[in-house]
Amino acid sequence: MTQERISAVIDALAMPVLLIGPDERVRSANAPLEAILGPDLIEKHYITALRQPAVVDAIARARQSGERRVTRFIGRDGDKDTVYVVSISKAADDIVLTFEDQTAAEEAGQMRRDFVANVSHELRTPLTALLGFIETLGGAARDDAAARDRFLAIMAHEANRMTRLVDDLLSLSRVEEDERVRPRENIDLTALLSSVIKGLEPVSQAAGVTVTLEGDGRDEMVPGDAGQLVQVFTNLIENGIKYGAADQVVTVTLSAKAHHPRLRADGVRISVADKGEGIASHHLARLTERFYRVDNHRSREIGGTGLGLAIVKHIVNRHRGRLSIESELGAGTTVSVFLPSEVVS
Repeated sequence: MTQERISAVIDALAMPVLLIGPDERVRSANAPLEAILGPDLIEKHYITALRQPAVVDAIARARQSGERRVTRFIGRDGDKDTVYVVSISKAADDIVLTFEDQTAAEEAGQMRRDFVANVSHELRTPLTALLGFIETLGGAARDDAAARDRFLAIMAHEANRMTRLVDDLLSLSRVEEDERVRPRENIDLTALLSSVIKGLEPVSQAAGVTVTLEGDGRDEMVPGDAGQLVQVFTNLIENGIKYGAADQVVTVTLSAKAHHPRLRADGVRISVADKGEGIASHHLARLTERFYRVDNHRSREIGGTGLGLAIVKHIVNRHRGRLSIESELGAGTTVSVFLPSEVVS
């Protein structure tokens, strides 16, 4: 087969491919491969082109034994590492390298490991406290009624904290499972928001916070999952109550249908604004990450699991909506949910 024919075949392949001739120089490389290693590879020695000892060693072994070898190649895409599985095979006197992008799988694996580590950490703290109090109640505090009552109250608090965490983990799992399924039930947002605010009255009264519903979108309907939207706005309004200043107002605003660039379609905006301390700008981009907290101690004290906004983000994504968080230190925080007013494919 002529060199032109070989190059034409390799260029037609979607997978990155590199062909090394018997003189150990690059004979052919397609465009996807050049996106990884750079241009002007032809006639370069393969060591100069690849510059990674593990790959170079695997090529030498494949050439010597004739057996297929598999190794890893670490590339760079901007400020992010990329990971490829490289298959190396001998074809007559040539060596053929194919690159399979494993970056997404590696990132998913790292996310799973981080998630397990975070869950383990979140559960270990209350479990350690419970075991310590159980041991104390079985020993030194066995006959101390006052200590027993105090310890039992703390144990109940820690057990409730674990229950909330497990409930949120199950909720997050269910939301992720359904995220690709677009909900289509017509939802009356005014009725839904009014119901959520009514249900949170004990919480708002205990905190000395007034929650009001405003806006000109009183008759707006959107396609959605009522249960999940209740979960979204319960979380956002409850956050406004908990983190807003006492004796202040949390304002829920339902805007009339309009074209929103964030949606690239017509939709409604529901915003929840508090007058709390606000959040520093460097935290905003990470607020929807699982277990990310601006103030770990305060969040745990008021019962936060660190999963609420992650659940909100996934539910909003399922509704093909958008989530926006704006905050200013000393002035409060506004969280806005944009929902399309018609079913979007």
